[in-house]
Amino acid sequence: MSDLLPFLPWQQDIAETWLGQRDRFAHAWLIHGLAGIGKRQFALAAAASLLCESPQRGMACMHCAACQWLSSGNHPDLRRIRPDALAAEEGAATAEQDTEGPKKAPSRDIRVEQLRTLGNWFNTATHRGGWRVAVLYPARAMNVITANALLKVLEEPPAHTVFLLVADAPDLLLPTLVSRCRRLPLPVPGAEQSLQWLESEGIANADQWLAAAGGAPLLARQLAQSGSGPCPDWLAGFISGLADGRGQEIGTLADELEKVAPEIWIDALQRIFVDLSLASVGTPVRYFPALARHTQRVAAQASAAQLSEMGKWLAQQRAVANHPLNAKLFTHSALQRSALACLPSG
Repeated sequence: MSDLLPFLPWQQDIAETWLGQRDRFAHAWLIHGLAGIGKRQFALAAAASLLCESPQRGMACMHCAACQWLSSGNHPDLRRIRPDALAAEEGAATAEQDTEGPKKAPSRDIRVEQLRTLGNWFNTATHRGGWRVAVLYPARAMNVITANALLKVLEEPPAHTVFLLVADAPDLLLPTLVSRCRRLPLPVPGAEQSLQWLESEGIANADQWLAAAGGAPLLARQLAQSGSGPCPDWLAGFISGLADGRGQEIGTLADELEKVAPEIWIDALQRIFVDLSLASVGTPVRYFPALARHTQRVAAQASAAQLSEMGKWLAQQRAVANHPLNAKLFTHSALQRSALACLPSG
């Protein structure tokens, strides 16, 4: 897999300014922002720029020997540190896959062994006398043991080495680890630029997909390529039923959602409750404009406080979505609670 990626259009100016400071570059950066805006691509493009031997305005030239190595995916001074499951999705072989014996499901955590095996790499001279770059993503995939191991490395950073950590929410990371990094927040691109990019990617109804993704263009593209619509059919039926006062058979819907990964349908519920809360105070909806009429009718009859509390409860459930004790009961309970939160107040 090629490690040579360009900066996305909305990243160009930030990257040029940031990379212009490379003479005073920190040894560890935490690149953070909303999920789905291209933070991983930014970090990999930054790695390519730092390793490039003939950078143009601080960015990779795409032509030198270092860029050619990156293009072939085998630059000796670059390491990606990510969960084995994510590496497999990206088309890379993993250490766990190469071992003999019964096959295990690839880990979704960044394992402490992945950091420990970098010891020799740190102690070897860089291939061309330049930078050595380690890109770690997503940082939330580190458990406490792994995070502490990285903290020890950053306390006495290897020479000529830059760490680029990618995270959606720095507040969920080990505070002492965050304190060892310089922070580089990436903003959400403007709607016009995002829509232009989505259309250039061949995405139809780009405005609806961008709304469903909360303004995050890469997430919008991912959703659009998933084969479903900007708003799931089950969610449209759920909210329209509540708006019309006819409701929906919770048991039937729960059976349908059992086939869907919990984090996906909980995320959809979270987004519709954000829209309901916005509608309850007369603010335009954010995620599902196609459902705005139904959303406004439900919000007009429901308690704003109850809608807000339901949104908070769903956020708590999202954190444990992959580990329900009883999946069917969990799904039924979440849908029942969501419907009750939308009933007329008083």
